[in-house]
Amino acid sequence: MDMDANRLDWTHLRSFLATAETSSLSAAARELGLTQPTLSRQVAALEDDLQLMLFERVGRGLQLTDAGRELLAHVRDMGQAAERVALTASAQRSDISGQVRITASDISAAMYLPKVISEIRKRAPALTIDVVATNDISDLMRREADIAIRNVRPEQPDLVARLVREARGRFYGATSYLDKRGRPTSRVELASHDWVSFGEVARNVGYMTALGIPVTEDAFKTGSESGLVVWEMARAGLGICPMDETLGDTTDGMERVLSSELKINFPIWLVTHREVHTSPRIRLVYDILADVLTKSA
Repeated sequence: MDMDANRLDWTHLRSFLATAETSSLSAAARELGLTQPTLSRQVAALEDDLQLMLFERVGRGLQLTDAGRELLAHVRDMGQAAERVALTASAQRSDISGQVRITASDISAAMYLPKVISEIRKRAPALTIDVVATNDISDLMRREADIAIRNVRPEQPDLVARLVREARGRFYGATSYLDKRGRPTSRVELASHDWVSFGEVARNVGYMTALGIPVTEDAFKTGSESGLVVWEMARAGLGICPMDETLGDTTDGMERVLSSELKINFPIWLVTHREVHTSPRIRLVYDILADVLTKSA
């Protein structure tokens, strides 16, 4: 990769970064507001400048080569630095005002968003932030919110999605509950415990079965559509439930169950409408959310 750094075009590097993070030319083009042919030319131009092949096709997607993976770490650092410069400049603009609505699950809205919103308020005090706490993934398409934080990447072409981090979940039980029922030492033992369901019991059973926990519907004695309610039920000693380890490990009276072998990795996606590129206030909040959520990984 020996070449004159002054010859590197940030536009080409940004196209490479978006393509690497989405593994798709079409998704990267949507994220950057470009046509796919334009983005393809920019990536190809970077490969020509570096005299390296950065991607190879695998089925219908793209996969980084060894050279591409090495470059990605450096370009990602450059991208984060560029975002911090843009955020600092944007936040100082007095004309950025109005309301931005952020939707997130009730757990994220209650436990994580207040800290992020505090940072937004410091950087852009003229903005008004409204939080819509819901687990419904369709509210963004209904224009009930400007930005969504979700664990599923949307497929609608009118939305822009960015993977901000990979989170990890564990299984937890209250110390008071485990003292009475015992601490399971295998997945079979775990299946015999009481469980708290998040949403439909059948869906919970299918998910746990896929993890090798042979639980039945009879094991789910309580449940709710609200993640907050589910967590409080578990804290009250009503059974086992999964939770983001960031919250689970910092909650007094809760213990990990089968910690050495049971963990769940799940993505955190930041989603908004394509007009993020033309709305200064939405763009500013979107970028601050991405910055803070990425650092919390």
